[in-house]
Formats: sequence, structure tokens, C-alpha cells
Amino acid sequence: MKKDITIIGGSVIDVLASPVAPDVFRTGSFPAKEIRLSFGGDALNEAVVLSRFGRDVQLISKIGQDEAGARILSFIKENGLSSESVIVESGTDTSVNIVLIDGQGERHFITNPFGSQRRLSKEDIMPHVETMADIVSFASIFVSSKLDIKAMEELFRAIKEKPGRILAADMTKAKNGETLEDLYGLLPYIDYILPNEEEIALLTGEDDPGKNAEILIEAGVSCAVIKCGTKGCLIRTKDELYRIPAYEVEHCVDTTGAGDCFAAGFLWALSEGYSLPQCGQFACAAASCAVERVGATDGVVSLEEPMRRRKNLEN
Repeated sequence: MKKDITIIGGSVIDVLASPVAPDVFRTGSFPAKEIRLSFGGDALNEAVVLSRFGRDVQLISKIGQDEAGARILSFIKENGLSSESVIVESGTDTSVNIVLIDGQGERHFITNPFGSQRRLSKEDIMPHVETMADIVSFASIFVSSKLDIKAMEELFRAIKEKPGRILAADMTKAKNGETLEDLYGLLPYIDYILPNEEEIALLTGEDDPGKNAEILIEAGVSCAVIKCGTKGCLIRTKDELYRIPAYEVEHCVDTTGAGDCFAAGFLWALSEGYSLPQCGQFACAAASCAVERVGATDGVVSLEEPMRRRKNLEN
């Protein structure tokens, strides 16, 4: 049976330490208040949150045939997701990230460039194109070295061959000096693109989120959604512009996964037929829940609290 939403991207183990100060590199050790194992990866985070919101999700990801991979499979099952489209690859290490969280809740990653999330390829994904949902989220441009710009263009073209299928795409920071011009071939296939303000600025050389949203629309994207952290988000189409404020939280303890929870919130609202401002409000509400707990998805447990916060933003 076809799923409601398809999510494509990485699934990882996160080892979180909070709060951590730069002193650790001087003293050799540091008494963090909390150190624990969690789960992350852009696609896994989006899929878990959407499942908690009641959506039937197809997760297309890759892990290794090891203990970390087995833990991720258990987490997938615990959260009501199927692992049917998760590739388990022998000889590949499941990606494990060390996440150092500072006193302001900002996170700093130590990653394995050869782990499973960097090895997801076009060949892994293409066999699933026919069975993908009517809403597809490619959870992070620039994450896997196996998915270069040419491969993404071919993949996006195949996904969009089905009439009416919606393609959303998120991104991480460009790793090899890529510019927006390098992406011109694939951007017209994207209906909704969801970078944060720093990620898109690295591609355009332009700091203003409003200007960057305009540049994305001119490059062929149907709708640009720029995540602006504590300033909320900016949504731009050819004819519309919305600035959505963030939901203010008392204590931001960990921003890990906040952007993924935002994306999941936006996709859920989109699947419900919400207007663009309402999609932005719900996305900001979901992200605000995420930052109040350590761990990428620990703060987003159901629809109830994000829905309450969205209504407050609407009012």
C-alpha cells in the first residue's frame, strides 16, 4: 500500500554531550551535565516526527550491518515506521555523530565522512521511484558524496515524472565550494526548498534571506522556505511573500534536529492542505518543541503541543 509521504536521506546514531565549552580542549576533560546516545540523521528525524503526527511514511535510507545499524532498526520499529526501504549494507559502518552542545543550545558535529549516510546513492533510491508517495522529501542536498549534482538531477527528474507528485528538498552546507549556479539543472524540479539562512547564503554569496528567496524562485523553484532560527521563517513564491515569526521558548537547550522537525512540520501541514502561512506556523511550532529537549526528536512527541503553539502564532 502506498505511503502518505516518502523521506529520503540519512539515518544515524548521535552521541550527545551537553553543555560543552571550549575549555575541554585545554583541560582534557569536561563535566557535561548530560551525555547520552540518541538517534538522528535528517531523513530519520523527519520520518519519526511525521510518524508521531500520524502519517504513514516510507523511509529510504542506508545503514551498516553492525550494532549501530541494529539500534537504528529497533528505533524505526518503535516509532511505527517500516524498514522495508532501508538498505542494510555489509562492510559499511553505520554513521555515528558526536554532537557537542554549547551553553546556548547550539550544536557542533564530529562526523565520519565514510559512514553510511555518506554512501546513499542514486542506485539505492531509483528502484523505489514507482512506489514513492505523492509527497516526497529529499532530506538533505550535499550530505552524500554518492549523490552528486548530476545524480540528484537525474533522481529528481525521475521523481517528478509522475504527474502531481510534490518534491520538497532540504540541504546542509555545501562542502566543495558549490554555488547556486551549479544547481540550476535540478532546482526547477523542486516544489519546496527548505534551506536555513546560512546554508543558502553560502550558495549565493548574499546574506539577506529575502533576496535569497527571490534568487531561488528566479532559478526555478516553485516555493522557497528559508529557516531563520529565532527569527522564524520566510516563505516566497512568485506572487507571495510571508514572514512567519518563531514561537518563543523559555529555554533552548539543544538545536539538534530543529531544522528537520521544522521540515516535518511543514510537510505534515502541506499534506493537510494548510495554506502557506499556516504551514510555516506549524513548522515553527514543531521546531520550537524540538529545541526544548536534548536530542533531535525528543521534544516532538505528538500533534498536540505543536498544534497549540501554531494557533498561538496565528493569533
